[in-house]
Amino acid sequence: MRLSTVILPIHRWHEGGGERWRRAEELGFHAAYTYDHLSWRAFRDGPWFGAVPTLTAAAAVTERLRLGTLVTSPNFRHPVTLAKELITLDDISGGRLTLGIGAGGNGFDATTLLRGDEAPWTPKQRADRFGEFVTLLDALLCEPAGKSYEGEFYSATEARNLPGCVQRPRLPFAVAATGPRGLALAARHGQAWVTTGDPKLYEAGSAAQSLDALGRQVDGLGRACAEAGRDVAELDKVLLTGFTPEFNPVLAAGGGRPFDSVDAFVDFAGRHAELGFTEIVIHAPLPAEGPGFDAAVPDGKLFEEIATRGAAQLTAG
Repeated sequence: MRLSTVILPIHRWHEGGGERWRRAEELGFHAAYTYDHLSWRAFRDGPWFGAVPTLTAAAAVTERLRLGTLVTSPNFRHPVTLAKELITLDDISGGRLTLGIGAGGNGFDATTLLRGDEAPWTPKQRADRFGEFVTLLDALLCEPAGKSYEGEFYSATEARNLPGCVQRPRLPFAVAATGPRGLALAARHGQAWVTTGDPKLYEAGSAAQSLDALGRQVDGLGRACAEAGRDVAELDKVLLTGFTPEFNPVLAAGGGRPFDSVDAFVDFAGRHAELGFTEIVIHAPLPAEGPGFDAAVPDGKLFEEIATRGAAQLTAG
């Protein structure tokens, strides 16, 4: 099992932002991701920087660390312009980029670009767009010499992305999905699959229920891969932590939280490795004075201990 981190884009680069990415590499994380949002939750009224420029800067101060988004969505992106940014970032990073990509949800991303009389997309509309978005983006990156396309939501006319990705045939996609349509997209286009668990369980579920739900998602991915003619073992299975019941500060108030200790985290990760997960992603520490996730984010000391002692135990296991 690999251990990765998410660094929220909330820090001015020359006031510690760059150092956080360098430190992630020094600690030996497999990858460091950032969220690709216009803003996010309680951070709406504070600093929040763009994902692609942040990752470009991170590429310049690291050498081995994989970089990526968790996740990019169609909410405010177009496949043609995104493809151009991705081949550029893949080039700058020397082929270290992974695109985490999902259907998106409600919130600032879904409403910021709307006219006053427009309503946000429904879940079905997001899923419809996501299917076309991923399919066209795949083609744009795999056919850099020129791609034309006319779909229901997106179009491209002789879109060129020369010289193409450093990684061939294109940079890897980590497709975030929980339902059948999304899992089918992951099976067709993904080199990895990403989940945060079952969101319905965060408020009132249990750790056991969460494991059961994740097991069903893994089984669903297996069925989708079989239908697509792929071996499910070809896909990495990525769990982004912080959104299952174990991280709810109320439910976890009695103890047994993953970030109580290194051993508690290793036990948590081990239970998910048994389900087939190959990568666990934890959030990097947040400023003490800023909005946080309570039980969902380790403090700085524990973060570094998990990255070193915890990762060694996971590798040995």
